[in-house]
Amino acid sequence: MKHMAAHEPRLMRLLISLIAISAILLLILLPVIAVFVEAFSRGADVYVESLAEPDAQAAIWLTVLVALIAVPFNLVFGVAASWAIAKFEFAGKRLLLTLIDLPFSVSPVISGLAFVLVFGAHGLMGDWLVRHGIEIIFAVPGLVITTVFVTFPFVARELIPLMQEQGREEEEAAILLGASAWQMFRHVTLPNIRLGLLYGVLLCNARAMGEFGAVSVVSGHIRGETTTIPLYVEMLYNEYNFAAAFAVASVLTLLALVTLAAKQWVERKRHV
Repeated sequence: MKHMAAHEPRLMRLLISLIAISAILLLILLPVIAVFVEAFSRGADVYVESLAEPDAQAAIWLTVLVALIAVPFNLVFGVAASWAIAKFEFAGKRLLLTLIDLPFSVSPVISGLAFVLVFGAHGLMGDWLVRHGIEIIFAVPGLVITTVFVTFPFVARELIPLMQEQGREEEEAAILLGASAWQMFRHVTLPNIRLGLLYGVLLCNARAMGEFGAVSVVSGHIRGETTTIPLYVEMLYNEYNFAAAFAVASVLTLLALVTLAAKQWVERKRHV
């Protein structure tokens, strides 16, 4: 009986390891491999031609543009919100925390529809926007707004527990020594949160580039103008242009792999 009991933990660990490895193979590695296999299924020439298409180039650059606007906005918002929540007590603190978590609890499709109801031609602000010639829905601003909404919790939620754990002692000491608020943030706060900030930015950027549901509602699917990479891949797939669809999808997959590698690097640095 003792001999059997000694082997039970080992067998359990082996079983759990096999389940985890199987899940990783089936849900992560095989789909990633399949994307690249399908992307090159008709040869490297077709792959390059698919990425060189004007519509594909427009989708790639639009995805980058939206991320370049949304991520810095969320970086500033995330740092400001987390600093306020972690370092100060104020009325509305719980409400601010709830609002930060709101995109996690609302379907992206529903959030996109909500923006259409607000900024669409027949929405709450539709008449005013039309009179002033401002286009938000079915235009790039709509893509940016929805992307900002679905991604703004990532930086804040990464920094809030980190700042709470660090406390306020070092910052209070800097103020007592005569440092200004900017000097305190630059020389005390920022060095303490730089890895957590980078981690949150990486997650925010990955979500911004891969967002589909919210941008699909507000984009109008105008080829070459309001189609990001995920939307363009869907259009190609629905047209049965599978090689081109997977070729463009491979770009997003490569970005995801680079993000994953950077994420792992940050995690190692944080635990050194």
